[in-house]
Amino acid sequence: MNKRALITGITGQDGSYLAEFLLEKGYEVFGLVRRLSNPRFENIEHILDTVTLLPGDLIDTPSLIAAIAKSEPDEVYHLAAQSFVKASWEQPVATGEMTALGVTRMLEAIRIVNPKIRFYQASSSEMYGKVRSVPQNEETPFHPRSPYAVSKVYGHHATVNYRESYGMFAVSGILFNHESPRRGIEFVTRKITDGVARIKRGRAHELRLGNIDAKRDWGFAGDYVKAMWMMLQQDHAEDYVIATGENHSVREFAEIAFKHVGLRAEEYVVVDKAFLRPAEVDELIGDATKAHAQLGWKPEVKFNDLVTMMVDADLQRLA
Repeated sequence: MNKRALITGITGQDGSYLAEFLLEKGYEVFGLVRRLSNPRFENIEHILDTVTLLPGDLIDTPSLIAAIAKSEPDEVYHLAAQSFVKASWEQPVATGEMTALGVTRMLEAIRIVNPKIRFYQASSSEMYGKVRSVPQNEETPFHPRSPYAVSKVYGHHATVNYRESYGMFAVSGILFNHESPRRGIEFVTRKITDGVARIKRGRAHELRLGNIDAKRDWGFAGDYVKAMWMMLQQDHAEDYVIATGENHSVREFAEIAFKHVGLRAEEYVVVDKAFLRPAEVDELIGDATKAHAQLGWKPEVKFNDLVTMMVDADLQRLA
């Protein structure tokens, strides 16, 4: 009998790649989606006839219980959240409801329906914030610097708490930044590649960015969802850092993107203070030694290839 998986956030970047990956593994895949007047399914449009979508909302526990009871999953991948850092400053309470308490509601729903279900929580490198050491691993203390990051720390510790208190197989993947052509347009990487494509197509004349000296550890989302699955196949529930071990500045990302289309970044990039964070996270770089050793996971797509992949996709989309 094929395994069954329930994915929250299936319509997002990670959810869509994970759904594809699990379908290839022979899983029966269910996705939790909020009822919206204008739902956005573009990331999963090509697999809509092979997945089952169920209604549910992270602020409504009964709907989560119903979705779990109906799908009867072996594994739950909790990827849904208010995941845009800038928006978390504008909507800190809503971010806490979704990104923090939503994790507890999912865990509690699983505990009520079937505590033997294996649970994956999408933690974030943003939890490290004002970093205590470089690079960051599973033992590095958290110092969150945004309402989003604070909410992720809550969700992370809630997962640990349910694991230790109820014996549930509940793990957190501390994923460093991972991108793709399916990344939301509001995120800086996709903002850059979309901006470069628009400038190349003659639809824009400048690209406004915030802190271009901020450094991040960027990988490909398609690689990272494989690590999520690997974590739930282990004998013991443990948390893992998933990262490339390299970091690059926003400036470097933009330079590679512009160079790919034969343009010079310095001629088009404008630093705009309106895009600066109230509390900046200057540098993140992950140490995924544990994931390499215990999961056998390693990233496959290189940084330059990731940037050019995203630029090419946006050029094609605008064409």
